Amino acid sequence: MRYGLERLVSLHGLRGWIAVLGIALVGMVAIPVLNAAVPAGSWLHLPDFVVPLLGKFLCYGIVALAMDLIWGYAGILSLGHGVFFALGGYCMGMYLMRAIGREGVYRSDLPDFMVFLDWKELPWFWHGFDRFWYALPMVLIVPTALAYVFGFFAFRSRIKGVYFSIITQALTYALMLFFFRNNTGLGGNNGLTDFKRLLGYDLHEQSTRVALYLISAGTLLLAYLACRFIVTSRAGRILMAIRDAEERMMFSGYNPLDYKLAAWTFSALLCGIAGALYVPQVGIINPSELQTSNSIEMAIWVAVGGRGTLVGPILGAFIVNGAKSYLTVAYPEAWLFILGAVFIGVTLFLPKGLLGIGGPFAALKRLAGRRARAAGAPQAAERPAARSRSHVGSER
Repeated sequence: MRYGLERLVSLHGLRGWIAVLGIALVGMVAIPVLNAAVPAGSWLHLPDFVVPLLGKFLCYGIVALAMDLIWGYAGILSLGHGVFFALGGYCMGMYLMRAIGREGVYRSDLPDFMVFLDWKELPWFWHGFDRFWYALPMVLIVPTALAYVFGFFAFRSRIKGVYFSIITQALTYALMLFFFRNNTGLGGNNGLTDFKRLLGYDLHEQSTRVALYLISAGTLLLAYLACRFIVTSRAGRILMAIRDAEERMMFSGYNPLDYKLAAWTFSALLCGIAGALYVPQVGIINPSELQTSNSIEMAIWVAVGGRGTLVGPILGAFIVNGAKSYLTVAYPEAWLFILGAVFIGVTLFLPKGLLGIGGPFAALKRLAGRRARAAGAPQAAERPAARSRSHVGSER
């Protein structure tokens, strides 16, 4: 018990925990209060549409954490994490479609898109999704199962670097083409939409939207603490040593496959959960979530915020998607050029992301952890690799 408390405290110093709890308090208390309790005429009032928008950003923050865990700490650059995000979203969307019952446009037991496409019966893989207790495990199992199988063969074949990034992009593109087909039973080009209820609660009610926002905020906090626990543990230090000197770690008696596969699978799990929370808040899931550009954007969030910090990628996800929400309306044709310019600029001039420039981000940088004590920064990762080099040298 005492060790557990000490381990919990060691995740952050006192100031770090104060900062984490302060941010959580603002996000989980102030936002709902400003929306529900402040009169609509007040300048402090938060409009109703902002709540699901922030909830969507929270889901992106979970994805950014997942990306940082494998890229920032394990050195695995995935350009296909949109697959796991979309699979979690589709599992939740299938439940929400079945929850409609006979209230669809065609008053049928089948989802509306199946009636429109002249399906005669429900496909076998849809059975069970009318029950939440079945859909929820599927949200966890489907993305992680695919990630485990894909990762096992990729890591066992020692595919890494740019080659690994390319095959993850190929996986994303192949699944996108598959989901676009109308004969898959997953809605084809239009995807799944027109959701009405979640566990009996009307998704169009503001109280339901606030509840989903709070669940998303709580999930992001738990995901951050879980990732923080991993990267400050012995396993996290081994991951960083594998990132910096995989061959030397193998000579030291470690099996990189096990550690990389565990981090990769857990990362996919987080993406699946994020996708499941995302769908009821935006009201749709379709193959556009599997576009290769979406997976590239996930890597950009991490690069902009600061790779290998956990806090930085969350910040990057909020900043990039906040800019996207504005610029795709104000300058829709220029957004992709702006995004590309941001990525190139960060790569050339801010290799450590926004957390590397100090100033207004100094407090967040301290929250990310002092480099000498925590495993939350790239410089701290050099030490295990250095020890492994000296160890291998002594053996030789």
